[in-house]
Amino acid sequence: MPEYKAPIRDIKFVMQELFDCDSHYQKLGYEDASLDMVDAIINEAAKFTEQVIAPINQIGDEQGCTWTDGKVTTPDGFKEAYQQYVEGGWPTLAQNVDFGGQGLPHSLNTAITELFSSANHSFAMYPGLSHGALATIEAHGNEQQKSQFIPKLVEGSWTGTMCLTEAHCGTDLGMLRTKAELNDDGSYSLTGSKIFISAGEHDLSDNIVHIVIARIPGSPEGSKGISLFIVPKFNVTDEGETSDRNAVSCGSIEHKMGINANATCVINFDGAKGYLIGEVNRGLNCMFTFMNVARLGVATEGVAAAEASFQGALAYAKDRLQMRSLSGVKNPEGPADAIIVHPDVRRMLLTQKSIAEGGRALIAYLAQLVDIGHASSCEEEKAAAETKLALLTPIAKAFLTELGLECTSHGVQVFGGHGFIKEWGMEQLMRDTKISCLYEGTTGIQALDLLARKILGSKGKILKAFGSEVTKFCLENADDDAMQEFIQPIMSFGGDWQKMTEKLGEKAMQNPDEIGAASVDYLMYSGYLTLAYFWAKMAKVAQDKLSEGSEEEAFYQAKIKTARFYFQRILPRAKGHAACVENGGQSMMALDADDFSF
Repeated sequence: MPEYKAPIRDIKFVMQELFDCDSHYQKLGYEDASLDMVDAIINEAAKFTEQVIAPINQIGDEQGCTWTDGKVTTPDGFKEAYQQYVEGGWPTLAQNVDFGGQGLPHSLNTAITELFSSANHSFAMYPGLSHGALATIEAHGNEQQKSQFIPKLVEGSWTGTMCLTEAHCGTDLGMLRTKAELNDDGSYSLTGSKIFISAGEHDLSDNIVHIVIARIPGSPEGSKGISLFIVPKFNVTDEGETSDRNAVSCGSIEHKMGINANATCVINFDGAKGYLIGEVNRGLNCMFTFMNVARLGVATEGVAAAEASFQGALAYAKDRLQMRSLSGVKNPEGPADAIIVHPDVRRMLLTQKSIAEGGRALIAYLAQLVDIGHASSCEEEKAAAETKLALLTPIAKAFLTELGLECTSHGVQVFGGHGFIKEWGMEQLMRDTKISCLYEGTTGIQALDLLARKILGSKGKILKAFGSEVTKFCLENADDDAMQEFIQPIMSFGGDWQKMTEKLGEKAMQNPDEIGAASVDYLMYSGYLTLAYFWAKMAKVAQDKLSEGSEEEAFYQAKIKTARFYFQRILPRAKGHAACVENGGQSMMALDADDFSF
């Protein structure tokens, strides 16, 4: 099993040097988030992930969760690790001080989340969904609901879930059958079943707070008739303490491809007591608060997977001896050279490195936008941040998870046959990561959201804020000879992005299927260009540091060289996606359904 080491230096580079988190935090009023405090928190998180969470990753995969008479038992070490997680105050980090949180920035918490996910994806998911539950209740719940549920969720003694999917109803939530009937006391009685509920039942916390969508009898059909409810595993008193068991049960757990140490549950509601959040029939609007938080979390999982797989592959490539270098012997004292000397191994390692580090920069940028939305006193600044988030969230979620999965495949490949063997841990990373491409909306769903709802729905206006930022950066560096290898491609690909968008708008007016046919390729093109922008920014910071005479010359040179690899070997992939968009959807729609025979 690879030994995970938190990439502290690179996290600090992104937060402190690329995005100047110190100025960002002070401007927003996060006075406690000094550089010393940020360093201390990251260092402590690194110790916790390396010493507590990472060591139980493999045993969690091997043992999985067990279900007996409705109760779920997590693998050895998970309960103890979660208790240490709570005692360490990690759940409270970025939560509201009014409910017992530390009030630190979301972006700092996001950096910590990456460490947890890299070290142990399954473990990280148990507290991970609590953040969405908290955000939903805080944004849409009434004062009584906030006082009842938020403090225990903040401290981590309770955890949260999101209950959307039903056996017949996945993405199309308007088809749901779970019903909610009004009780005399103003609560609701929920009846129905939900599937694929991550962390829906376990033995880590004292209570589990389910956020559930259901339909109140008499409500409109489809998505317009969906309401949202809080349904706890144990009923909760007005003072926020647990009482008797609610009519909520775990019918079974799924036997999955990966994340075996996280219980994915069938949850049955048999007249369970629940509490309406927000307005009747406005449940999806409230639910998007949860889903947007979760989508950024899943995007972070893609980066975490790329990092973990890169670390394992790099260590192996430096140690494994196979063949001689084509350009001459590099290890004359040994029978063969280390495989890291071979160009194809370098291709895979640099792909992993460029995606992990570029993705980390994108996630940090998005997390700072969330900070602005939470804490800025300027409504114009908040609106601009929300616009950029709306554009980039589906890109980050889909693009980074797809490439995260690719990076785990490279990790297996670098190990060769050993990568296919469980004891090395590389195949677990690949199995664990595939789910990130699926939940919180598949890649296809994210692509439709980006192209149909965001881009074409705004007639291209949503591109303006981020596009202007990229253009400004390019113009500011137009006379910098050292930056031209990065600036020119961005300008070229950016111009093509705009033209592609305009053509798609014209095609969609003639045939709406062109949107669906182009959407994933359009999103991937957008992702490659977006990451190119952040790699160019990192290259600029590295060049400036070298010009100042930094003693970390190797670190900054590696940034520039990795940026160059991304632009020369990864960014050109976007041209293939552009060609697919240009070729349209006629070929994929030409066969009748009955013609798909075998």
